Amino acid sequence: MSIERELGKRSGNLCELCGSDEQLNIYEVQPIKKDALYSSIYACTNCTSQIENPDKTDPNHWQCLNDSMWSEHAAVKVISWRMLARLKKHDLLDIIYLEEDELEWAKASGEGENDEDKIVHRDSNGAIINAGDSVVLIKDLPVKGSSMIAKRGTAVRRVSLDHENAEYIEGKVDGQQIVIITKYVKKI
Repeated sequence: MSIERELGKRSGNLCELCGSDEQLNIYEVQPIKKDALYSSIYACTNCTSQIENPDKTDPNHWQCLNDSMWSEHAAVKVISWRMLARLKKHDLLDIIYLEEDELEWAKASGEGENDEDKIVHRDSNGAIINAGDSVVLIKDLPVKGSSMIAKRGTAVRRVSLDHENAEYIEGKVDGQQIVIITKYVKKI
């Protein structure tokens, strides 16, 4: 059975965050944990655009988190925690229940940290790289521990971030997951 059908069945064909039944899509919660079904939610375009672009966040839309934060699905709770942290809803953050590994997953995005404490990943031109972005290599890069060379011009899609070091991102090149130094990439 496809992931979209499984998510639709799990959610009753409604957005798992706000309950909308319009423009539903699969949204993968980065960094991906376990399998795609575990790491994904069924969400409407309105929710996903606000999740991905903090400047578009409408606090009134996120009143729905009062309900979705109690979901039995880890990915829904993780996104709920991240949005509550972004909105600085500390009263709700104090009562949301996440297992240790779920809380670690939720904090992996950097939401809830003070702006001066956040690690910001920037490409060679200074553009901010976010989890899930695509980048292109601007230099041939030898891959440590392998005879492979990642060629200049190679597109790396859906990168994940190293949340402890602003200079490192991860992505797949020729089917192999590698660590890439941000000064050798340009955001697409």
